Amino acid sequence: MAEHNLTQAEQDIEALGAAPNWVLRGLKPAPESEWDRLLTFLNLDGGDRRAMRQTVEPLFRRGYELVVSNYDYLLQNPETAAILGWEKGADPEHLAERRQFFTIWLARTLGLDFSHDFARYLFLAGKLHAGHGPRQVHVPEVYVTGAVSLVTATFARFLQQELPGAEVVPAAIAVWNKYLTLHLHMMLLGYQAALDLDRGEMAIPVSFFGRLRELIGGTGLTLHLESNQSVADGLHKLFNYSPALREAVFETAWEDDYRLDTSGTPWLVVQPAYRIRQGWRLLVNGREVHYRGGLETQLQEGDELQIFPPGR
Repeated sequence: MAEHNLTQAEQDIEALGAAPNWVLRGLKPAPESEWDRLLTFLNLDGGDRRAMRQTVEPLFRRGYELVVSNYDYLLQNPETAAILGWEKGADPEHLAERRQFFTIWLARTLGLDFSHDFARYLFLAGKLHAGHGPRQVHVPEVYVTGAVSLVTATFARFLQQELPGAEVVPAAIAVWNKYLTLHLHMMLLGYQAALDLDRGEMAIPVSFFGRLRELIGGTGLTLHLESNQSVADGLHKLFNYSPALREAVFETAWEDDYRLDTSGTPWLVVQPAYRIRQGWRLLVNGREVHYRGGLETQLQEGDELQIFPPGR
């Protein structure tokens, strides 16, 4: 009976030690792991990489031409000009920003950058194309795919012009195609994460504290949910959109999962489960999620999420 005399805050504090840690399953692969997985699948072997190295210089010589012609083409096409807001001509400042971003991508590509940092850069590029950049320009997915296809075709044309009849050209065209397809896949991973964050009728602000602000580059963001979705649904969107937060917030455990192949034979798949690290706190409207029904708590319009690191 004495327990009923406690204030709500005291009850929350008393229960905190016994509250279970929350766990997320089924997150999309982080850019780094997806990059490694696709590199392995595409099998860019020693011969492929030699072909790339042998054709870097002729492609580099035409790099400025590629950057300029790319945006000339977008400006001349009525649909892409309208998407960029350039129906009456390109805004010089906006054009300079886009050329700079494209030039950095091209330099890293021709520099044969296979790093995890480049994987994250491509993931970010996808989010920017989904309208999550400072200008909030949303490029339809078909033009994201089309732009990479145009670059692939331009690489092939440049190599045929710069190295006519060279034995390395067919192999180089093939491997550059594989590598640029990998780039497209990484961009679309970020693109879809951004679209998913915006999908839903309810706007749910998420506030970050401590070192999370440095990782995400701000104090918070807004995610969208349908009226029947839960805290877990919101966290899936958040950690798919900002995978850099995962290492700080979670410890990763690996769980066995059995599936059936096309013949009905079971096969083992190991899946990650993300368990919150000790001391992290997840609040809904200022109250620990444990006391509102856990991760299955349905969110409503006007609700807010807060995530605190240990020590707060």
